[in-house]
Amino acid sequence: MSDPVTSLGRLAEFLPYQLSVTSNAVSSLIAGRYRSRFGLKITEWRVMAVLGDVGAATQRQLAEATLMDKVAVNRACKVLEDRGLIARKPNASDGRSHLLELTGEGRAIHDEVMPLARESEAEVFSVLSEDEREQFRNTLRRLFDQAAK
Repeated sequence: MSDPVTSLGRLAEFLPYQLSVTSNAVSSLIAGRYRSRFGLKITEWRVMAVLGDVGAATQRQLAEATLMDKVAVNRACKVLEDRGLIARKPNASDGRSHLLELTGEGRAIHDEVMPLARESEAEVFSVLSEDEREQFRNTLRRLFDQAAK
């Protein structure tokens, strides 16, 4: 497959473009492993991944954690709820919102997908040494902090 980054002129040198294209490629690789098996879209998996990590959360918290648009989060939550993978319960600390959490079936799928995602992560990042991976994590954190100011 041709490299879409280097086949472009000056755009190939634009770091935000390179970051976006690389992110999309990694996400697509991981998504391919769970889409056919579990019928999940990237947005749906992101919601499940956050809920699997933090437990119950509001849709607003999910949007903040994933940096996804509120509409995309709402749509993903609706699909997951309709499939019985997440459930809605009252939010005792804020009666205007609901908490969403994985159901037993949702937790089971989460627990099957996470190892697949970790395998994909290991595969992609195998080209970096452990020190390079740690340096990359730190660089990403710094870039995110700068962009989120």
